[in-house]
Amino acid sequence: MIVQILLLVLGLGLLIKGADWMVSGATALAKKHQISDLAIGLTIVAFGTSAPELVVNTFAAVQNHHDLVFGNVIGSNNVNLFFILGISGLITPLVVQSSTVWKEIPLSLFAVVLLYFLANDILSPGVNFLSRIDGLILLALFAGFLFYVYKQLKTDKQESLPDQKHFTNVKIWIFIIIGMAGLVIGGRLVVTNAVEMATALGVSEKIVGLTIVALGTSLPELATSVVAALKKNNDIAVGNIIGSNIFNIFLILGVSSVLTPVIYHPVFNTDLWLLGGGTLILFIAMFTGQRKKLDRWEAGALLLIYVVYTVYIILKEL
Repeated sequence: MIVQILLLVLGLGLLIKGADWMVSGATALAKKHQISDLAIGLTIVAFGTSAPELVVNTFAAVQNHHDLVFGNVIGSNNVNLFFILGISGLITPLVVQSSTVWKEIPLSLFAVVLLYFLANDILSPGVNFLSRIDGLILLALFAGFLFYVYKQLKTDKQESLPDQKHFTNVKIWIFIIIGMAGLVIGGRLVVTNAVEMATALGVSEKIVGLTIVALGTSLPELATSVVAALKKNNDIAVGNIIGSNIFNIFLILGVSSVLTPVIYHPVFNTDLWLLGGGTLILFIAMFTGQRKKLDRWEAGALLLIYVVYTVYIILKEL
């Protein structure tokens, strides 16, 4: 068991460092081609923080660990919404833009509702699963989201990100290649050892996915949002979370189910309801107290909900 724990920690470390290196290299490459800072932040950085989830889910889907596929995405989204946004909002009250309130938060809620209908096969009762057609629908919506981001770049006032260090072409590709290698190796270690630990402890893959793996793969989002909150950069702190949650459902579950149909167990419905309810709470919070602002007490409430939820699912498993 000690060996599995150490390998799991090593895998998570490789995921986080791999994502960091890949983003650094890709950002430098984009700058060399004169792609705007805002475009880099909304695309490359957002993808980079979701890369660990993508790699873990790819391995989990191919190896038929279906509960890990859903547990990782739903768990990561709940960690993002309740835990990371809660901590960030406690550091500093988070003021958000109108587009986030009226477009991105509702889109995030729509993604949860759509996933619920697709996974539960509401329109065609039978075995609950995400089919390849469902995956293509999710990927098509992801493409639509990227188009929306592109349109936003042309209308929003661009805000510069901190200047990156100058990288030579060789250094750029070294960072990208080593980063991708770290993601692949780390993802394999996380999936393999998480499953072995669950088997040894008699704990379901669902719980491992919703807790250990979800928290581990969400560390890039945690680091990004906390640093952004400390620097009073509210747009990045909130946008990182909402954007990552949209990425996770549309892109990651889309890719996973296109690779192989993923069986969905209705026990995840409670976790999906919590995610949908939390997203709705965040939307309502934009109109209570100061408008378009997540106050500290609201952030504290989100964090408290996550703690209670985590204790509940663990006790339920025992």
